[in-house]
Amino acid sequence: MAFLLLAQTGPEQLGWLSRKILGVTLTSAEWVLWLLVVLSILSIALMLERAVYFATHRLPDSEALAVRLARGELEVVRTAVGQRKGMEAEVLREALASVHQGPDTVEQVIASTVARERPQYERYLSFLGTLGNNAPFIGLFGTVLGIIKAFHDLGSMQAKGGAGMQQTVMAGISEALVATAVGLAVAIPSVVAFNILNRQLKTLTSRTNALGHALVGSLRAQGHPAEASGPRAAAGEG
Repeated sequence: MAFLLLAQTGPEQLGWLSRKILGVTLTSAEWVLWLLVVLSILSIALMLERAVYFATHRLPDSEALAVRLARGELEVVRTAVGQRKGMEAEVLREALASVHQGPDTVEQVIASTVARERPQYERYLSFLGTLGNNAPFIGLFGTVLGIIKAFHDLGSMQAKGGAGMQQTVMAGISEALVATAVGLAVAIPSVVAFNILNRQLKTLTSRTNALGHALVGSLRAQGHPAEASGPRAAAGEG
């Protein structure tokens, strides 16, 4: 309301700082719309990039591989993983390469590999989340600027007694509200994409952990030699 009062007050009644602020707010708010358009294009590009990345960096048959791991068919799994990309494939490659060191080491390798691969999936998600939360406020800022200008025009027309005052002011306010609508149009897809991608990442991480548990469980069930030759075996000999 303070800005609206400033907009309706004559310039001669305002202080220096108030005149400067009013001069800035009375400029065109079209730059806010252009900013929202640029952010919208950028968010769409990032959504597509993330969608392609998630689709190409996953194992479509992870459930079947988990069953094979539980059965101890490690060579079959190693061949199936091959040169595939993604968190699941990388975890299996690293874990299978350290099988000879025992289940405990394999667990550590799995945890470290997941921690290393996860940030690659989280890339740009924070931007989508931030944009989804703040785009409506950017649009609202443009609307406030438009309303300030409309009230300023209203005060000027009242002083001059111009005709068509109501039509001009209403047109200015309706034009200002466009910024809020555009802000919501930018925010909603970003929030939806952020939630979907986050859900996919959680699912992918769960599937990766399931593969790791299947491998570690298989090694423990088989009584891996590396585990048998550990501290417990040494204590038994003593």
